[in-house]
Amino acid sequence: MKSTPFTQKHIALGAKMAEFAGYNMPISYSGINDEHAAVRKNAGVFDVSHMGEFILKGENALDLIQRVTTNDASKLTAGKAQYSSLPNEKGGLVDDLLVYCIEENKVYMLVVNASNIEKDWNWISQHNNKNVEMHNVSDKTGLLAIQGPNACKILQPLTDLDILNLKYYTFVKGKFAGVDNVLISATGYTGAGGVEIYFEDKDGNAEKIWNAIFEIGAASGIKPIGLGARDTLRLEMGFSLYGNDIDDTTSPLEAGLGWITKLNKPSDFVAKDIFAKQKEEGAKRKLVGFEMIERGIPRHHYQIKDAQGNVIGYVTSGTQAPSLNKAIGLGYVTVENSALDSEIFIDIRNNPVKAKVVKFPFA
Repeated sequence: MKSTPFTQKHIALGAKMAEFAGYNMPISYSGINDEHAAVRKNAGVFDVSHMGEFILKGENALDLIQRVTTNDASKLTAGKAQYSSLPNEKGGLVDDLLVYCIEENKVYMLVVNASNIEKDWNWISQHNNKNVEMHNVSDKTGLLAIQGPNACKILQPLTDLDILNLKYYTFVKGKFAGVDNVLISATGYTGAGGVEIYFEDKDGNAEKIWNAIFEIGAASGIKPIGLGARDTLRLEMGFSLYGNDIDDTTSPLEAGLGWITKLNKPSDFVAKDIFAKQKEEGAKRKLVGFEMIERGIPRHHYQIKDAQGNVIGYVTSGTQAPSLNKAIGLGYVTVENSALDSEIFIDIRNNPVKAKVVKFPFA
């Protein structure tokens, strides 16, 4: 298993560790429900250094990004970021990702999922026929996500950069906790506010940043948070997780990601024709949110049925939502069964358990 710059910190703090995407990662410290509540009500620190980062440079960098992603990166100016996806030639998704514009038309950073680093790199490289300078800096980059309503207030004294007024999907670069060349963004995966801190993993930077955050946050009760609570937090918001809710077989239009699939952008991109046809004809299935009406926890791959017992789809993610005190899930169902308040049944150990389709975020 690979380590992040913070692996020894997690172990020393008594975190429950497990393998995730080839990395030795903390799943929980004080317990998922406690950590979840800390982020929703205050602030928590996630080690997400396992994520992948690619730097693309040169006069054709934007052209390459436009050809391999679904969103319109030409709209990005320096200091702005964008959620996007990498489609494959069959109309499925290689990955979902973030695109950061460091220097307009010249320098971009792509942030990809940990389990897809090699796959994404190879896919983008395969389309790089105009000599774009590409650097995989994943192993040299540390990344902490400090999330929660009090996160920015706690961190502001550690930098001269204005992070209190950082707009959603923008970023700033500068000094943080005495470390130079730190990128601080507000792209959040929890719906609770906060920032992500990217830094070069050298010269003890990880130690300096981690210690500074927990020293300044001690009085406010800032906590380290594991991947378990990261999953429950994102699920309450209805955010997709690659490998669960989206994958090589799901189209962005089926997954409710039509808003990042810009068919009218100025350049062609992989699978554009497939998506255009799908938009015209309508997708056959749809990713929906649902809450359990009867008692039971929905789990990944459980079948979803209609009232007559016909299989109409499957669960992609599910949990007992800590903030809502009810069981919720995401899953693909036929379009006919996707309307809000539609009654569906989750097959839990051969027992049809009633649920209903609801909107995001869950409430």
